[in-house]
Amino acid sequence: MLAGAWLGIGHVVGAGIRRVGHDVSDLAPEDRRDGAALFNLALGVFVATFAWWGFQGWLPDLVFAVINGTFGWMSLLLPLMLFVCAFRLFRQPDDGRGNNRIGIGFLIMTFAGSGLAHIIGGQPTVADGFDGLRKAGGMLGYLAAAPLAAVHPAVPVAVYSLLAFTSLLIVTATPFGAIPGRLRDAYEHLMGIDLQDDDGGDRHDRSYLYENDAAAAPRKKRRRLFGRDHDDDAGLEGYVGDEAFERALIADEEAADDAPPARRARGAKALAGAGPDVEPGAESGVAPGVRRPTQAEIAVEKIKAAQGLGAAAGSPGDYATEAIPLVTPGMVAAGSLNPAAAAAPKVPANPVAPAPLPTPIPQRTEQLSLAGDVTYTLPASDMLTPGSIPKERTEANDAIVASLTETLNQFNVDAQVTGFSRGPTVTRYEIELSPGTKVERVTALSKNISYAVASSDVRILSPIPGKSAIGIEIPNTDRETVSLGDVLRSQNARRTDHPMVMGVGKDVEGGYVVANLAKMPHLLVAGATGAGKSSFVNSMITSILMRATPDEVRMVMVDPKRVELTAYEGVPHLITPIITNPKKAAEALQWVVREMDARYDDLANYGFKHIDDFNKAVRAGKVHPPVDSKRVIKPYPYLLVIVDELADLMMVAPRDVEDSIVRITQLARAAGIHLVLATQRPSVDVVTGLIKANVPSRMAFATSSVTDSRVVLDQPGAEKLIGQGDALFLPMGASKAMRVQGAWVTESEIHKVVEHVKGQLKAVYRDDVAPEAQKKQIDDDIGDDLEVLLQATELVVTTQFGSTSMLQRKLRVGFAKAGRLMDLLESRGVVGPSEGSKARDVLVKPDDLAAVLAAMKGLDAPAVADSQTAALSENANANIAQGGYAEDLVAADLANRTQAIDYHDGADSGSDDEDGSEDAWSLTGR
Repeated sequence: MLAGAWLGIGHVVGAGIRRVGHDVSDLAPEDRRDGAALFNLALGVFVATFAWWGFQGWLPDLVFAVINGTFGWMSLLLPLMLFVCAFRLFRQPDDGRGNNRIGIGFLIMTFAGSGLAHIIGGQPTVADGFDGLRKAGGMLGYLAAAPLAAVHPAVPVAVYSLLAFTSLLIVTATPFGAIPGRLRDAYEHLMGIDLQDDDGGDRHDRSYLYENDAAAAPRKKRRRLFGRDHDDDAGLEGYVGDEAFERALIADEEAADDAPPARRARGAKALAGAGPDVEPGAESGVAPGVRRPTQAEIAVEKIKAAQGLGAAAGSPGDYATEAIPLVTPGMVAAGSLNPAAAAAPKVPANPVAPAPLPTPIPQRTEQLSLAGDVTYTLPASDMLTPGSIPKERTEANDAIVASLTETLNQFNVDAQVTGFSRGPTVTRYEIELSPGTKVERVTALSKNISYAVASSDVRILSPIPGKSAIGIEIPNTDRETVSLGDVLRSQNARRTDHPMVMGVGKDVEGGYVVANLAKMPHLLVAGATGAGKSSFVNSMITSILMRATPDEVRMVMVDPKRVELTAYEGVPHLITPIITNPKKAAEALQWVVREMDARYDDLANYGFKHIDDFNKAVRAGKVHPPVDSKRVIKPYPYLLVIVDELADLMMVAPRDVEDSIVRITQLARAAGIHLVLATQRPSVDVVTGLIKANVPSRMAFATSSVTDSRVVLDQPGAEKLIGQGDALFLPMGASKAMRVQGAWVTESEIHKVVEHVKGQLKAVYRDDVAPEAQKKQIDDDIGDDLEVLLQATELVVTTQFGSTSMLQRKLRVGFAKAGRLMDLLESRGVVGPSEGSKARDVLVKPDDLAAVLAAMKGLDAPAVADSQTAALSENANANIAQGGYAEDLVAADLANRTQAIDYHDGADSGSDDEDGSEDAWSLTGR
């Protein structure tokens, strides 16, 4: 009865405490520890009654003597510690680890505090009596501090001060490194700073991201996301990009694949027409909600039954495994009901190249000597994990062979399946025709074959390149991940030590595909969203980092998406920070053109045709600068320009970007400059004819339509790819595209490689690649009228006619604005002073227009106007005639100059204009 009453009181008190602050009253009853929490609370009240308020009597004196004689001054803090423990037990009883941590921290704090109190209280001894110990640290403080005080009184002070500070960190769960942040958060919380919006009212509202979190959560998350250094990424255990195949559809595929053979056999017999075990009331023999077997699974059951692999008839507990023959229309057409006779013959599988052992990539010691005395070590090959072991054949392959054979028999096509090659994504089945059988007999059955194998992504090759056979590529139901490490460790990659070799992936036959970017020499990568372009770009960049030093390959990365290539920020191979602004990207491409011209100048001056020959001569000491020249000739590194989203650049500056790309792709091959263009919108306005004509190598991932496939490859086929890295690779010189599964590299592997590379050498950027835009120093009197002032200047100078009324009509501005523009032109020496109603004299000739416009913009006047500005006055009339400046320049007045002059000064100052009203400008008296 006493225990029940105690728990009842504890539940009542705990219910009230759990509703204080953040409500946690929904705590499960079995997790509560209200009895122990009430004991701590009662003990704290009991100690506080006699230690804080000084009651007199034999009981208070006895309790005070025991507590104070044991802990000394620390007896005043004991009630607070007990209250905290009781509060924790009431509200968070299930946090056993946290409660134990707080208890241990309070014990250490009590021990250290008693030791400090003993030293501060004058170090009393037992011989002096207990009154002196009670006024210091008690008996506990004497035992704690006396041995250390025998050495020196400062020793226990230092030791127990540090121990007290550590106990405070234990209680608050604060690591030593987090102390400044905790102090800053506490200050901001007390001052109310964390309740303010740091982003300001004009920025994009992101409060919806944190509306379900605590009040302080947004600021902590914002600091962690945007305030951290990039080097902190190495501590993450995994990344979103570590998953190889992402699927938007959530289906019960694993449960269906792991279902017992009984259920699959029941569905197979139901679809095949074997009705003894069909459940009553089901239309197709399968209960509603149960997965129906596919044609491939039915064929697997046929093969098992033909080979005697099925379970014995009448096995207990599995009535569906009876040896009942599966009757299909193909068997009836073939005239046989015997499964063994109708089963397809065993088709040999072409051997797959064995996976290489994960042995280290041989180091290229002769290429690791950088400029100066810098040593550089390439990343170890074990940073890239090996992939899964490839399979030579599975039951699904045998099932598809049976389905293909059955389809050919149904349509009386004299052909047979002679073999297949299983790749990581698709399997190519080879069909050989008998003499006299047309190839069209098989190619016309594409939809029937798709129906038979239950796949809409069937691709027919007629013929297979290099073989007298028709290839039918059918996706595998169990795809394999191609690891970039396996590709780089393959024999194909070991045959050359060229720094521009990258791992592409695996072809349909299971062979490793590697390519040399220097031989392409430029590459176009295109495909729909999620098809695998970014994964391919990551594999390409990682391959370069694994095989090349910064002296061999330098890179320029353009990432308008701002998130695709951020992992490579700071690698020493970059010559400029990753460019995210499309306008700066256009400037960077123009810098690449200037770099290409400079390299060609050297090649022409020293008599070399290719940059490789020039570099060999420089390393051999055969290239010498001119006499009295201070230049030090060094080998030129390969320059790889990667544009992750070409469509974004073509939207901002299409003419400049296209001109730079065309110029680079036409000439930069011999200069060692190579371009990789990636886009997810392969339309004719992005991938123009000029770009296609000069980019010979193509990598087409899955596209949304056959039109996009023709834009990328000039032929259909990419629309039938299955995505997730499945691509058609058409390198320069190849007559037919090869189907490959792109190599996969995880985000964790990328971060390991990048951290290793950044630890070897620090990135040194060039300032002239994407220079900062020069700030315009616009005069204060111009204000916001710069654009219209430039139009007025161009209008007046090109027509050599200065009139306020003309500005009103041509620029469609009011009288006050036109008069102010004319005053600004007069103050800058463009037009002369007013002469009444006459037109003003124009003091600037069309040849000087560029310098005048530059001065108005706040820029330095060019000594020699560039081609675009210098040609502006020459092309003004043409632009006007073509409608290039809508309502900006004079079109008709050039032809009707006389009428315009008559309009203004054909009469005196009091004459009426064509509206019948008096000229307002003449009324000003100016």
